[in-house]
Amino acid sequence: MTRVLFGKVLYWFFVAAMLVYSLFPIYWMVVTGLRDPTTLYSSISLLPGPWSLQSYETLLSLTDYPGWFKNSMIVAFGTVAVTITLSTLIAYAVTRLHFPGKMFVVGTMLYAYMFPPLLLAIPLASLFVAVGIYDTLASLIISHTTISLPLGVWLLWGFFKQMPQDVEEAAMVDGCSRLGAFLRVVLPLTLPGIVTVAIFSFLLSWTDYIFGFVMISNDANKTLPVGLETMVGLYELRWGELMAGSTLIALPLFVMFSFLSRYFIRGLAAGAVKG
Repeated sequence: MTRVLFGKVLYWFFVAAMLVYSLFPIYWMVVTGLRDPTTLYSSISLLPGPWSLQSYETLLSLTDYPGWFKNSMIVAFGTVAVTITLSTLIAYAVTRLHFPGKMFVVGTMLYAYMFPPLLLAIPLASLFVAVGIYDTLASLIISHTTISLPLGVWLLWGFFKQMPQDVEEAAMVDGCSRLGAFLRVVLPLTLPGIVTVAIFSFLLSWTDYIFGFVMISNDANKTLPVGLETMVGLYELRWGELMAGSTLIALPLFVMFSFLSRYFIRGLAAGAVKG
């Protein structure tokens, strides 16, 4: 009995330690953004207060935060749209169609995901300069897709592998073409996997700094992570404004996970199964 009680206490101790380790940075970020800037360096307290929105007001008045937010939204949703479209078609093709080298396509996608973003950023930047799309939001969408697409194909490949072909074959017997069966039967059934890929793609694009730093030089085209970096001065570091901006960056992600978490978990569980 004593051993069982000790095991439970030890288990919940490690759970509490992991929660504190994971959630404390988020708590400190939110609290720092809401504190009075004059008290950030004069007093250090784990308890919130005194409350102030001055950091948010300064952030919005001294920077082009709305423009950065708009650029991030355009790039993130563009990356999601391109990634979902291409990864769904590629994953469906390699699981339903028979053609030489289809497993090589899947393996290549997985290996491509292993390359760090910085290793791809410089060659991509040179390519974009050559074709004339450097320093545009389109270059960022393409750059982010190079990272999100391999993961999307890999997840949806596992999802399609466990989906029985009888369902779409029955639809084709009833008069649907392969495209019609894909649009009317397969896509609705793969919604959890598609949502999972969309969340991953949005998260990757929304929080990216490396590609944004390399591809964008015009202030008007900067995204949120790169824009916030401009607040780090040589002799001054505005912690209040940085934490306020970071909180606003994390807020859309929190809202998205709150509404789509059940699809995300189902998609991850289904994509992890290989038949």
